[in-house]
Amino acid sequence: MTHNQSLMLDALHAEGPAADRADRMMLYGQFVGSWDGTLAYQDAEGVRRETSAEVHFDWALEGRAVQDVWISPARHTRTVTERPLMYGTTLRVYDPDNDLWHITWIDPVRQAFNRMTGNQVGNDIVQEYRASDGTLCQWLFTEISAGSFHWTNRESKDEGKSWKVRGEFFLRRRASGIL
Repeated sequence: MTHNQSLMLDALHAEGPAADRADRMMLYGQFVGSWDGTLAYQDAEGVRRETSAEVHFDWALEGRAVQDVWISPARHTRTVTERPLMYGTTLRVYDPDNDLWHITWIDPVRQAFNRMTGNQVGNDIVQEYRASDGTLCQWLFTEISAGSFHWTNRESKDEGKSWKVRGEFFLRRRASGIL
């Protein structure tokens, strides 16, 4: 790693949540660490496919944000000729004045750029945004435990009366020390 890379990563990384919002930061802070699992998705022809996935969460920006990286197929299972389906990052920033989260997802592989809001709903986390065509999109964290969670990307063209699942991650916390 070069000196400039080290300075950049040091400036980005935080050891934990900012003290003035620590409790609320744990909504996403509970995921800090590394996760392995499966991505199930529909391909362009509508066929359900599965592949490996890895996700890494950490504290960022003096503990005022949680940043993550979502990679599929996982780097350790990807073959030399296999192209990535996704390799993107999310920045999640808590807004104490409005008691909600501002979330930005960027995936240069798919040229995806989504801005949404999120919050806790019961035991789940619901993130929402509108696609350019007006479609209601939700990203859901469900079945959350210390060692696993289920993440779903779904969309509705009828204001939530019916939903189409676009993709799902089934993730388990990685044992420490494993690449």
